[in-house]
Amino acid sequence: MDFKKTILWAVFSMSGLMLYNNWQVHDGKPSLFGGTPVSAPVSVEKTSVGNKVDAPVQALGNAAKPAAPVVNPGNIESAEKFTLKNDVLELEISAVGANVVDAKLLKAFTAEQKPVELFQYTPTHKYFARSGLVALGNADLPNHTSTFKLLQSGKDGSGRPFVTLASERNGVKLEKTFILNPGSYVVDVGHRVTQASANTSPLVLYTEIVRDASQEQKIGPFDGAFSASTFTGPAVYTGKEKFNKLEFTEIDKNKITIPAQAPAGDPAWVAMVQHYFASAWIPGDKFARDIYAGKIDNGLYRIGIQTPLGDVAPGSTVVEKARLFVGPQEESMLETIAPGFELLKDYGYLTILAKPIFWLLEKIHGYVGNWGWSIILLTILIKLVFFPLSAASYKSMARMKEVQPRLMVMKEQYKGEPQKLNQAMMEMYRKEKINPLGGCLPVVIQIPVFISLYWVLLSSVEMRGAPWILWIHDLSIPDPYYILPLIMAASMFVQTKLNPTPPDPVQAKIMMYMPIVFSVMFFFFPAGLVLYWVVNNLLSIAQQWQINQMFGKKHAK
Repeated sequence: MDFKKTILWAVFSMSGLMLYNNWQVHDGKPSLFGGTPVSAPVSVEKTSVGNKVDAPVQALGNAAKPAAPVVNPGNIESAEKFTLKNDVLELEISAVGANVVDAKLLKAFTAEQKPVELFQYTPTHKYFARSGLVALGNADLPNHTSTFKLLQSGKDGSGRPFVTLASERNGVKLEKTFILNPGSYVVDVGHRVTQASANTSPLVLYTEIVRDASQEQKIGPFDGAFSASTFTGPAVYTGKEKFNKLEFTEIDKNKITIPAQAPAGDPAWVAMVQHYFASAWIPGDKFARDIYAGKIDNGLYRIGIQTPLGDVAPGSTVVEKARLFVGPQEESMLETIAPGFELLKDYGYLTILAKPIFWLLEKIHGYVGNWGWSIILLTILIKLVFFPLSAASYKSMARMKEVQPRLMVMKEQYKGEPQKLNQAMMEMYRKEKINPLGGCLPVVIQIPVFISLYWVLLSSVEMRGAPWILWIHDLSIPDPYYILPLIMAASMFVQTKLNPTPPDPVQAKIMMYMPIVFSVMFFFFPAGLVLYWVVNNLLSIAQQWQINQMFGKKHAK
């Protein structure tokens, strides 16, 4: 029985910790559990190149240090902008640097029913993508501070909208062509480099994403209750090292770990990740690419890739293509873009369970067309999978309820003698073939599934703004009227009454307080998660009541 008491105290303590953690997150503070830990640092000098100056990074094939500051760069805020738009994405490209400084997601909306603006370049928030050229000879070439002029725009032969901008410095001309495919969040970006100078040196193309460390924009009155629990910051993927997230705080301390280079032929990409959305540069894989990250003086962070173009002979032209993704973390879409790209969707530490749960949930949604009913059907399926084990546990609890009167007699008989009481109870359990811990199994088994589903609902942009019925208009945020948490508390109270009362008064009080603790804790959980727990509790009550009835009839005979 001491072991059972320990389990109860552990569950109670964990509930209190989760309650406090969600209160902290709801209040805009970091989660107690933090993000994914980073590995031991490698040479910062190489991986954190360009750490101080908002200038092009010097080619990593040479000395790994920042290039000299660019004098009097153009003003992006006041520069001319060029618009590129399809049915899901609207981009603004600045004449300064031909940088993508604004991106509106036309099918994702804020609480004010305005398109989510992922890229922004404003006085309060900066998040954008840029590219340019550097040379091993340190020549001043067209880069993200240069002034670009419009060459042409419109639609290509396939009907795709495009815009081409060009800039020339020191005899090197860089043309950037941005093309949008219908219904796609991926921008095809071509970099056409023409060499007119006789003084040539190996050229390097860099593509990078820059942003500040602020959290993403809120979408409604409850948004932010969970967004602080999700990762916001740079990420990198290579075929060898796989997926790594870089915390802003670790970049500040120069303790980041990223692959120094991606070999030719291996997939590689860099990204900026936030709750529900992400952006990424996906270069070609013809050459070995260098990866870098760092902080810039004005509070911005960057993650980028350098692709060597080699020696471009005078009068010749070379074209290097890359892709820029700006969009939602829809898993089925991410899987089609690049190897490992689906890892942008963060499932936390239980990815091995969360991914199949989401896969099943998505399949169910394909039939019923409503995420709320999909969660209910998923709960029923999970309950059926664990039915035999749950039945055995409920039978154990029913047997415990049968012997409850004998336990109370023992308690009076051995009052003040806890050791003898425990010995007598264990002997009775042995004779009656009762497992006193059997009733704990359903809760223990559900914890990993519960946490996995929590991350599924927390991370899935597919749930964002998804209604169920009546007052539940968004399953990804808490119930606005707290009706589901109150129903869950009531169902837990009924379950407590169906269970045998623990002989230990401390345990009995804990079991009575559990519904209250959980209901308050669930006030801050997404409505979809509470819906899962409510349905699971109702099914458990029905199963437990039926088993209790069966044992009651057997006892009456």
